This record gives sequence, structure tokens and C-alpha cells, in this order.
Amino acid sequence: MQTTTSRIATVDDIEAIVMLVNSAYRGDTGRVGWTTEADLVDGVRLDPSLLREDIMRERSLVLLVEQDGRLQACTHVADDHGAGYLGMFAVDPSLQGSGLGTTLLAEAERIAHSKWLLPVMRMLVIDVRDELIAFYERRGYRRTGIIKPFPYGDKRFGIPLRQDLRFEMLEKPLSGPTP
Repeated sequence: MQTTTSRIATVDDIEAIVMLVNSAYRGDTGRVGWTTEADLVDGVRLDPSLLREDIMRERSLVLLVEQDGRLQACTHVADDHGAGYLGMFAVDPSLQGSGLGTTLLAEAERIAHSKWLLPVMRMLVIDVRDELIAFYERRGYRRTGIIKPFPYGDKRFGIPLRQDLRFEMLEKPLSGPTP
């Protein structure tokens, strides 16, 4: 019988997280799932030094889902000036569409709301990723119209294959019982 568990990442998990995130978003392995950015951005999706900072920062954590010790999904959750921030959301491409991502997203929202008492969750999504934005909209997120520039020239975020990339902020009110 397989056992699925969730836990908070440590710096010892950096290599496995980088491999998972890069496989979910970039290159041919990402094309197995539906979240690929391979036609938009090449190179790495996640820089190990930035990941280390996220793991070590206060009111910031990387949530992992494992099955029998194998990393299946992860996401970064943080307090960003009084609002929850969700990033680095990745599910093993062979498991996308199984409901694992929806479960992980709900847990990240629960942590932001119940642990840090944050009223909303926000994220940045490349605005031409219509299918991904629709996924989040079905889970209660809305487009805010707030646009942020893509970090062209910073290889820590990949090598853009198009010149029209930018981020749009999505937002969802968090509610429910708090401690």
C-alpha cells in the first residue's frame, strides 16, 4: 500500500524540488503534463539559490507532497506584506490531472489563512497561459488586471522564447474558521 504524506521542505530538499519544478514546466518532460511553459520559456524554471532563500525566510515555506518518499508535488507559500503569496506550484507531469494539485492548493490556502491569518492569496501567472489561468479561476481565483513585467535578461527565471511575456496577478479571498 502506498503512503502519501505532506511536509514542509528543508534545504536538504532543494535538489529534488528543483528537478520536480523544472520537469513540470520546461523541456520535453514538461510536455507530458498540461502545465508546460516549454513553448514560452527555455532554461531553468527554478534557481536553487532563490529556493534556499524562500525556505529560510520567515513566514515562508515550501510545502511538499510525497508518496513513499518520492516527491510528487510542491508549492511555495509566503506572507507577502499581509497577503498570501503562492508560487512554484508544480505537480509531477505524470500525475497532473489526478486531483493532487487541487488538494495541494487547498492546503496552501489553509496554511495562509489559518496559520498566518492572511485574508487573500495572490499569485503571478504568465498572462498568455489561458489554460492555467482557467484552472485557477475554477478554484476561485480572479484576474486582477495588475500586470508585472517578465524578468527578461535574468537567466535565473529562464530564457524567454517570446517578447510579449508578462505576469498577471490572480487573487482569491481566503475565508473559513481561524484558530
